[in-house]
Amino acid sequence: MGAGQLECAPMELFKVFQIEAAHFLPHVPEGHKCRRMHGHSFQIEIHVTGPVDEHLGWVMDFADIKRAFEPLYRKLDHYCLNDIPGLENPTSENLARWIWQRLKPDLPSLSKVVIRETCTSGCAFRGEEI
Repeated sequence: MGAGQLECAPMELFKVFQIEAAHFLPHVPEGHKCRRMHGHSFQIEIHVTGPVDEHLGWVMDFADIKRAFEPLYRKLDHYCLNDIPGLENPTSENLARWIWQRLKPDLPSLSKVVIRETCTSGCAFRGEEI
């Protein structure tokens, strides 16, 4: 355990972002409603996990999560996701993986990306080696 870190189980914290974006799913069958262009108010949760710093009392500053996600936010918000390289088939699952791959190098404590495309539907991605 490093100096200044509480000796306890790691803590997970998260910050929620919302984007407005359009997409269509080109690989679903003809006639499927998601094959047509449509939009969502996507909620994106960025989770990080780590020890709580004994002095500061936190895992990290929420502002650091916001700063790391900001470039991706600018690429996603109010765009057609299909037009973004790597998101030609922008399912929630592919969007979560796309965000993970671009965010993990700048946010090493990233532990999960949650995508909610509606109030009742979404996915959680816990990462992969990149």
